[in-house]
Amino acid sequence: MDLAELADRYTIHQVLLRYARGLDRLDNELVRSCYWDDAIEDHGHFVGSPDDFIAWADGTTLMFETTQHAILNHVCDLQGDEAFCETYYHFSGVTAEGPNFMSTGRYVDHFCRRDGEWRIANRVTIVEGTYDVPKAAHAPASPYSADEPSQARRDRSDVSYHRPPLPRRPR
Repeated sequence: MDLAELADRYTIHQVLLRYARGLDRLDNELVRSCYWDDAIEDHGHFVGSPDDFIAWADGTTLMFETTQHAILNHVCDLQGDEAFCETYYHFSGVTAEGPNFMSTGRYVDHFCRRDGEWRIANRVTIVEGTYDVPKAAHAPASPYSADEPSQARRDRSDVSYHRPPLPRRPR
């Protein structure tokens, strides 16, 4: 494997991570940057354009207080300016009252490199399992006091966007 191939594999994996982060932070611009304009997203109950998918995903994930998209096993068949990838995912959505929701499956992607940039050209999301997860009877104590808000946000005010990240003041 040469350095150019390693760089391509790394760049494609970064697109997948950017996609997951964008969905969890409700950062539509970040999610949109992962797709070519003519891409088709086939995602369970949804099939359509990237812009229509993002609008659909927003409506779906807003029912949750927080979400996490984890990118897991990833294989990539590079063929010049095209790549055919299979990436396992784990999605969890937390609700105020429960039950929480979990989904597992795979993204089967066709990536294309155009003008030196890799993006998703087409995606089929294979949902392999969906699960309702009950709220824990005894949730762990929050590290935040009642008058101190959590640092987690579902927008660009989230601490992950801060450069540098801003820690809380010691108590």
